[in-house]
Amino acid sequence: MPDVKSRRFRMADCACIAMMILPIVVMIVLKVLFTPPSEGVTIGGALVYFCTDATPTATSFYISESQVNSWAVTISILGLCLYLTHGLTAKAVCKRQLAAEWIVEKCDKLVKDNMGGFFAEWGPFVAGIMALSAFSSLICLFGLFSPTGDVNITFGWAILVFVLIMFYKFRGGLWNYFVGLFKPIPVFAPMNLIGEIATPVSMAFRHYGNILSGAVISALIGSALTGLSKSLLGWLPGVLGDIPLLRVGLPAVLSIYFDVFSGVMQAFIFAMLTMLNISGAVPWDEWNAKRRKRNKPEIQNTAA
Repeated sequence: MPDVKSRRFRMADCACIAMMILPIVVMIVLKVLFTPPSEGVTIGGALVYFCTDATPTATSFYISESQVNSWAVTISILGLCLYLTHGLTAKAVCKRQLAAEWIVEKCDKLVKDNMGGFFAEWGPFVAGIMALSAFSSLICLFGLFSPTGDVNITFGWAILVFVLIMFYKFRGGLWNYFVGLFKPIPVFAPMNLIGEIATPVSMAFRHYGNILSGAVISALIGSALTGLSKSLLGWLPGVLGDIPLLRVGLPAVLSIYFDVFSGVMQAFIFAMLTMLNISGAVPWDEWNAKRRKRNKPEIQNTAA
């Protein structure tokens, strides 16, 4: 029986690992099959894998590389979570359980420090945002298109956050929210309204712009180094003259910043903005006043 249980345990682990790896393999295969041949610098958006019309328009339905990659990253993250949480015990006896507990503790502490005790259970949501954003940016290390380089993806995330912000703002009452738009004086109402709409727009374009700019700069530097290599080292005999030797090393160093550091940093910034905007949207005074009228206890939201 122990051997059978151990065999099943290993098979489940293999299934989780396959769930992490196979989506990346599928993305690479689709990238190779659908990428048209080109020469020189090519800086474009996401590839279109399926479209109802010959040419994608605003009214046509299509499935793009950013959508497929976003779903693939989600599946890979799910596989990673299943792998880390497989075989949990009351006392950690393996390194992956220690890693899982460390991630949970850090996320819960981050949420409690920035959102307060009332939002203590928001750790999984914030961790999901950071993981999805970070891994969506880091897949460019495999030569794949980053979903965060598509404004439609980041706008979708920002709209979700905006819905949550408005939900908590309405907790104090719809009328109180409407009156608040005219404070401190009525002439400020248009600016306050623009400020409400600007929140998701700024979150989406900040994340999208930083990731896209890094990809464009990396592509331009790589192309410049290729041309410089041909100009300076094209006299080398044989195939040595055709190899862009100057591209060896420097693009990898730049990738550490533009792809790794910037991608992880933008994921953290997006998560921080999400936490601060949602926790700051709750009108505690109005909400507690309504709760007092209903003979309900007041809610105190204190950061740890």
